[in-house]
Amino acid sequence: MPFWVLSASDLLLSKRTYNAQLRLHFVVFLWGFTAILGDIISVDSIPLVTYRMLIAVISIYAFLKFKGVNVAVSGPLRWKLYGAGMIIALHWITFFHAIKISTVSVTLACIGSGTLFVSILEPLFFRRKIALSEVLLGIAVAAGIFTIANAETSYINGVIVALISAFLSALFSVMNGMLVKKSNSAVITVHELFGGWLAIALLMIAQLAFGERSVESISLTAKDVGLLIVLGTIATAYAFIESVAVMKELSPFTVVLTINLEPVYGILLAYFLLGDDEKMSPEFYFGALIILASVLINGYLKRKQRRRSQETS
Repeated sequence: MPFWVLSASDLLLSKRTYNAQLRLHFVVFLWGFTAILGDIISVDSIPLVTYRMLIAVISIYAFLKFKGVNVAVSGPLRWKLYGAGMIIALHWITFFHAIKISTVSVTLACIGSGTLFVSILEPLFFRRKIALSEVLLGIAVAAGIFTIANAETSYINGVIVALISAFLSALFSVMNGMLVKKSNSAVITVHELFGGWLAIALLMIAQLAFGERSVESISLTAKDVGLLIVLGTIATAYAFIESVAVMKELSPFTVVLTINLEPVYGILLAYFLLGDDEKMSPEFYFGALIILASVLINGYLKRKQRRRSQETS
């Protein structure tokens, strides 16, 4: 084959990879932006997540039907997906609640610990030993969180709720990693989101029925409606579909490493868009840096471990 043909092929491959990386960064940017939207939308976390999941379910379902994808799954799998959906719903509820009672920056910094929660949960689910490096990095993350909590003592409740949210996110990721092998990932997601939406919608109805919540607490302004449509369609449905699409061009390591930048994008956006309430102390940013560095080092070590196992097999 002529040399110039190889060069053109390599150039095309490089361009496709570069475009995929840009698209992935945009998706991660959108995920970081969800925290900003959650802070601006006036309703509390339960109705917020209820509306978000409903809009996302409708959007993804419409996309799948347009593509002619069969969305049916078996009965036993459906109930497992509904269970996973309840976990992601709880993750989002605690995530937005942490933002409401603290700040976007504090919440996102603590959410960055989710990757290392995965490192703890994976051995339990897949019955493997916990690596020493994971223990040491877990200690580093704990030090980063302690630094943040010590620097921002007025937001300690937000730190606790955000850590619960990070754990739920990690639990969902591990469970989803087992479920995604059983069907199309978009089909699985639409069932998970529907199951999660159904559970919290019933919870919200029960709160209304027993007088624990007023109708005014779930009422939306015109501004809220617009922001929720952006949150449910662009920042949830589109972001998910696009994140799956770029995986065809990028390595899993690149995808995971880029997703770990979500707190960075979110904290920067909060700093510039939300004013003085999001300007934290130097100690906070030092603690956030410790967490981010630990997560990135963990990703690097995982990549080296994967390469080593591939070479020996």
